[in-house]
Amino acid sequence: MEMLGKLFGGINRVKVMRLFLLNPELILGAREVSKRSKMAVPAANKELRLLESTGFLLSKKRTTGKVWQLDTQFPLIPPLKSILKNDLLDRKKRLIQQFARAGKINLLIIAGVFLDDDDGRTDLLVVGNHLKRTLIGRAVKDLEAEIGKELNYAVLDTSDFQYRMNACDKFVRDIFDYPHSVILDRLNPPVSLTGLSTGH
Repeated sequence: MEMLGKLFGGINRVKVMRLFLLNPELILGAREVSKRSKMAVPAANKELRLLESTGFLLSKKRTTGKVWQLDTQFPLIPPLKSILKNDLLDRKKRLIQQFARAGKINLLIIAGVFLDDDDGRTDLLVVGNHLKRTLIGRAVKDLEAEIGKELNYAVLDTSDFQYRMNACDKFVRDIFDYPHSVILDRLNPPVSLTGLSTGH
């Protein structure tokens, strides 16, 4: 994210671009963009006006104020999507850091939006002991602001996860049946030795 911020003129711009690229149907005002991307309203306004001037965004005037939407005909959308989505994969170390204070994390799996898979039902699975769900929720909100998309995530105690694994639980099976990446695995035995795939 830091490298992209330098290339694109700041982290705020990357957040706004990703928000609209991943949600092309959205029509948002500056306050909504500010809230979703966790930035001040003036900063959001600045980035929206700049991106409109490049042709990346289209604007409309409503009684409630100005709103913006992605111009789906913008010629650079495919390469921009590729660059910004690939950055989502470069998160292993930072993801572990973001959840480090939320308890003893034994398993961390990313899928769905992180792997550019629209069919995946879950984007993030966190498994551990003595988990602080409030802190996990905050970390997820920070991720959503970075990514620009609401995440579908699940938090399971280790014993619950292992029971579900042994019972071939459909929810757990669905995670492993779709593209996913194991970021952290401290289980005994590791997920890779349980007979389930650890990625596609």
